[in-house]
Amino acid sequence: MATAKLSKLEFQVMELLWANKEASIRQIQEALAEKGSTKRAHAYTTIQTVVYRLEEKGFVQRVGKIENFHVFAAVISRAKAQKRLLEDVLGFFRGSGKLVMSHLIDAGELTLEDVREAENLLKSSGKQRKPQ
Repeated sequence: MATAKLSKLEFQVMELLWANKEASIRQIQEALAEKGSTKRAHAYTTIQTVVYRLEEKGFVQRVGKIENFHVFAAVISRAKAQKRLLEDVLGFFRGSGKLVMSHLIDAGELTLEDVREAENLLKSSGKQRKPQ
């Protein structure tokens, strides 16, 4: 399984599967409509296409069948998906954690407390990179 990317809608479907463990396409469609992820509900066939695409990418699998409906579950954990996404983001920033942190600071998403916690994690992990 290569490092497949997730679209916004694919990520929303994965969020539902991570939260609910498993669901049919109809259940996913209804849950997305309840969350109000868009101004109008997605068509059943749209969600079906997204789920089948996730299955092709290796993110979900069919785990059962209720009447005529297939039931799907996530194959990849949220943590593994997050790790892949962060690796992609870091690659976009040419592997520079400094650039990522600078952007997070500029966006107001990184606090001094976050930096201190990251520093403590780095110290305890023993995985410190040498400055470039």
